[in-house]
Amino acid sequence: MLRACTVDELPPGESVRIAGPEPIAVFNADGELYAIGDTCTHQDASLADGWLEGCFVECPLHAALFDLRTGMPSCLPAKQPVRTYQVQVDEGVIYVLADAAEDAA
Repeated sequence: MLRACTVDELPPGESVRIAGPEPIAVFNADGELYAIGDTCTHQDASLADGWLEGCFVECPLHAALFDLRTGMPSCLPAKQPVRTYQVQVDEGVIYVLADAAEDAA
């Protein structure tokens, strides 16, 4: 498990970037927490720097939209999904479940 931040440090509509097996972006979409790979699959851009629209994040570079629930892009120019991660809250702290062994597979 990777510690992201406290619930209080991630208000609705905001995101945080953390280090992991790959950079990970954690989003608070109207109270629902999501974690995805932070790097846009179209070009090297941080999705944590993008714009949150409901359950989608818009890449700040070329406006590709990624579904936070599935990691799938919903429009061009991105064609490949980003990885999704499970999020867990324990005593007010947000954790991302990232298994290094799974990434090696």
